[in-house]
Amino acid sequence: MTNAPSFKGLHVAALESRSAGDMTRLIERHGGVPHVSPSMREVPLDENRIAIDFAHRLITGQINIVILMTGVGFRHLLSAIERHVDRQRVLDSLADVTTICRGPKPAAVMNEVGLNPTHRVPEPNTWRELLTTIDQHVPIANQAVALQEYGKTNPSLIAGLEARGANVLRIPVYTWDLPEDTAPLEANVRALAEGTLDVILFTSANQANNLLRVAEQLDLVDDVRRQLSGTVVASVGPTTSETLRDLELPVDLEPDHPKMGTLVSTAARRSSELLERKRCIATIFSGPTSDVLDKQAPWYDSPFMKACRLEPTDVTPIWLMRQAGRYMAEYREVRAKTTFLELCKNPQLCSEVMVTAVNKLGVDAAIIFSDLLPILEPMGLDLEFAQGEGPVIHNPVREAADIDRVLELESVDSLHFVTETVKQTRADLPEDMPLIGFAGAPFTLASYAIEGGSSRTYLHTKTLMYRDEGAWRALMERFVRAITLYLNAQIAAGAQCVQLFDSWVGCLGPDDYRRYVLPYTREIIAGIVPGVPVINFGTGNPALLPLLAEGGSSVVGIDWRVRLDDAWETIGHNRAVQGNLDPTTLLADRDEIRRRAKDVLDQAANRPGHIFNLGHGILQQTPVDNAIALIDAVHELSSR
Repeated sequence: MTNAPSFKGLHVAALESRSAGDMTRLIERHGGVPHVSPSMREVPLDENRIAIDFAHRLITGQINIVILMTGVGFRHLLSAIERHVDRQRVLDSLADVTTICRGPKPAAVMNEVGLNPTHRVPEPNTWRELLTTIDQHVPIANQAVALQEYGKTNPSLIAGLEARGANVLRIPVYTWDLPEDTAPLEANVRALAEGTLDVILFTSANQANNLLRVAEQLDLVDDVRRQLSGTVVASVGPTTSETLRDLELPVDLEPDHPKMGTLVSTAARRSSELLERKRCIATIFSGPTSDVLDKQAPWYDSPFMKACRLEPTDVTPIWLMRQAGRYMAEYREVRAKTTFLELCKNPQLCSEVMVTAVNKLGVDAAIIFSDLLPILEPMGLDLEFAQGEGPVIHNPVREAADIDRVLELESVDSLHFVTETVKQTRADLPEDMPLIGFAGAPFTLASYAIEGGSSRTYLHTKTLMYRDEGAWRALMERFVRAITLYLNAQIAAGAQCVQLFDSWVGCLGPDDYRRYVLPYTREIIAGIVPGVPVINFGTGNPALLPLLAEGGSSVVGIDWRVRLDDAWETIGHNRAVQGNLDPTTLLADRDEIRRRAKDVLDQAANRPGHIFNLGHGILQQTPVDNAIALIDAVHELSSR
């Protein structure tokens, strides 16, 4: 068939052990050059006392529910106990309790021994579908639940079971070891490190562990990781993808169904395009991007950039969140001709409205005109800016199983209009004015995705967060990867600084922030191109300020609910701060605006590192002349 998916001669590595021959033939049939190396073997645990104890508890009625994760694991379990406990009594006891099979393979082995599972987890057979099956069919509160594991404990699954009130008995039955002959695997590791492979296929999470284990033995871990940035990495399904990402390995594609044949055909269809894109991106990000680290650039010693670096300035720099918006007649004129989402996707108009605002106001920095939420569209969420309602997500994420509908942002191609907005705005601005890019922080994006729009109580968000921490982690990590890629793309396109907006995080207390938000914010900030200032801005709860500082950003944004001097003392004077005039101040008369601006400046006490801003965005009712008066007052009062 001329239209059949083809690798087009690409060199394709696979780490399949049990089905190495089938994998080789599949790659060849799809036009690839196969490099298949067995990477693991199952090693049953010797004298497995935990399994024997489970058998005794099962036949004496102390186990209510049994979860079987793999077919080969169930076989190993029966082998481990039959020398110590009557096999038929164990099988009869299994028939009397609730059994849950994670997919077709353990169900098939149950059928071989004359048993039928009570429930079978649907595709893609991950721990999240397992928990959803339990929620729908099996009350487990105060029940003794035996979990047959495979190779490695899944802490997310155990946390989910325990959160539902189960008393969990873990039953490890085997470990994954290296194959007896490691030479083929070593050859693939060396080929990866040398960059001679184009595609690598993972059909099991443990293949990745053993790949890195051998790479470490060969002292090639850093080379392998570096070369994978230009290699297509294909995962058979969500469970394998999760492990790869836990190991900080990229995942470029995942088939619709977690089957080996589907994986190969999907990789054959998409690898050529993905490979070209990845190698282009790897080239862009292999060194300093755009002019970010160019100390000769006209904007480098601007007051804004110097303040980000805690360097003294001749004047306190000021810019305003939402400085191009509905309070300006010029913006309303443009907006009347198009929808908000269409405006966000028009780089020329986005640049026009921002440059107009910058020129009119006289601020010291520009921020791209965009919105927090367009990043959700290519991630599979149906976004609409409804008239009078604000943003609406028509397919919100409500259950753990819904998280797999949230797609990986594999590239910024689908958000090209944002990177083009950065390029256009950078070209249209004065050369000495810095340009700020931005993104929504993971908690705020997750809240929009879960609530489906604005919320006062964050009921659905907190329910998922508290009830299923593993599912929450999976969702947040997906946003971490997307936001990091997105912000770095803006930097590559010409932004000199980026800001994370966590507009909704104030609904959390400090303990919840530390547990459910801080690790992910910290990961994003650590992943931004070195040398680029990051502003971490969260609003609504001043008690979060020390935790915002722990995120690692060079600048911490402060809202108006706390004095600036108290906030800076809390954050630490080793970081720059941004803020923090109450936006409603701009509805007062000019004398009051000037007095309150002076209060904020007096609290900063001329300390290097203060960027003047509002504590949130400009309100729609603000007179433009009042905004101009504020900027003039800040420049005049802070002149040094």
